[in-house]
Amino acid sequence: MYIPDSHYCNLTKPNTSNHQLIFYRSTLFFIMEKLTPSDELIIANDELIFQNQEKEKRAAELLVANKELIFQNKEKEKRAAELVVANIELAFQNEEKEKRAAELIIANRELVFQNQERENRAAELILANIELAYQSSEKESRAIELDAAYKELKKADKYLKEYIKGLEEMMFITSHKVRQPVANILGITNIITDYVNSPRQLRTLVTHLKESATSLDGFIKELTTFIYELEQKGKSKD
Repeated sequence: MYIPDSHYCNLTKPNTSNHQLIFYRSTLFFIMEKLTPSDELIIANDELIFQNQEKEKRAAELLVANKELIFQNKEKEKRAAELVVANIELAFQNEEKEKRAAELIIANRELVFQNQERENRAAELILANIELAYQSSEKESRAIELDAAYKELKKADKYLKEYIKGLEEMMFITSHKVRQPVANILGITNIITDYVNSPRQLRTLVTHLKESATSLDGFIKELTTFIYELEQKGKSKD
């Protein structure tokens, strides 16, 4: 008895329910009992062909799956290589960023140091300007004082010259105008005793003595006036 492949497949398909499977197995067992050896060979060959076809299908599916897996593995390897390159690039960029950050830190410290130095220099310049202004003010004050002292010195020099000139005039008056009357008075006093008994000569001598005394008095007044005027010139220079 020959069982068709479709019927055999229907009897052996895995989606059958439990009751149907029991029924099909019982039927198959009953049929197998009735089969001849040639029928069994035919069924076995069909089963073997079916299994080979299923194996080929599974092999083809496995081949496709392997190709897909190989493709996916290659893609994964590409992605892994790209990730490695990206990681290397990222690590390089991070190192560059760290270098730049370190350089920026150093640059900021240098900038802070330079700013502090500039502030120090500015403070020093301010102090120097204040000191310079003070020194300039002191120099101006000293210049004013020196100018005033120079003017005073010029006045004093002029006064001293005039004073020396006045002393010279005083010496001239003393040695010429005053000395003559004094000499006359001394000479008269020396000879007046010789004319005590001669009233006429005595009167003449007294007259000369009076004239010399009057002349001496005039010269003394002139000298006093001159000294006073000289003192007044000195005071007016002050």
